[in-house]
Amino acid sequence: MQDALEPPPLGAFRSFVAALGAAFIYLMMRVFGKTVRESEALWLAGPIGGGYIGDKPYEEVAEREGLVVQRRAEQGGLVPDFDVLAGPDFEVAKLRPEVRDFYENTARYRMDVWSESFFPGSIGLWLLVTTLSRKFNQLNFPLSALATAKGLDSEIVLLRDGSGSVRYAGWYRRLVDSGRVIYTGFYLTERPPHSSGRCVKVVFPMPNGNATVILRPALDSEGNLLLSSKGVRFGDAGFYRLRKRGERLLVWRVSTLQEHFRVYLDTDALRCDHRVSFLGLPVLHLHYRIEPKRHQSSTIA
Repeated sequence: MQDALEPPPLGAFRSFVAALGAAFIYLMMRVFGKTVRESEALWLAGPIGGGYIGDKPYEEVAEREGLVVQRRAEQGGLVPDFDVLAGPDFEVAKLRPEVRDFYENTARYRMDVWSESFFPGSIGLWLLVTTLSRKFNQLNFPLSALATAKGLDSEIVLLRDGSGSVRYAGWYRRLVDSGRVIYTGFYLTERPPHSSGRCVKVVFPMPNGNATVILRPALDSEGNLLLSSKGVRFGDAGFYRLRKRGERLLVWRVSTLQEHFRVYLDTDALRCDHRVSFLGLPVLHLHYRIEPKRHQSSTIA
């Protein structure tokens, strides 16, 4: 493992707040969620985390499913073939080739990131990040622009089956300054029951569960990529918080939490705006500047 070191334990007060936060989330899942059999909701199937996240899920999932882990992959992308997303509401042929190349060859790119949070949502974000996220070392969103001043370590992790096919494309991102993990993610494509086509599915393992975001693809007038978790009902695009209970899943579709991405070509580089809102209020805006690694050639002029 390349990130086996765990951060120092939280202090007593923050540990207490983290325990309260975890209990509150579980209560909300029981009140607003529903229980489904895993076999009857295969579109929600995804990696489940242990007690500590960091980069451990890649090895844990590989062991459970008999996969081979390739760390620091120099070739490969989050969506190996964008054609699988083609559907009645998404014309892949009109997608900008530069955006498509990034998703199909993500390992060839590097990025810089800037963050901005918004009051009053920033209060809840701060509580979440400084307690639960620190404890599990997952979803440590940067709370200020300076948090990313020393850069972002971005790694593509490929998990292959016995035939060599990629079962999961992992995207592992850490803050260089603190080493804290922003994302330990697994990328797939999936067609949920109430979607007209396949969506991008991102799974973030959490202890005994995960957070799964299903993003519907679309295009703007210039062929740039739009991804949105905005949906109408269970089985549509959305943010799903899952907890495993034997052969069943307790699933809460958090309709009030939405994520929107715009990946576009600017004059000098690819850029991405990632916006998170809760109850209709802006919470977090992450802006990425994406460019080829220096030793790689590029399709961007």
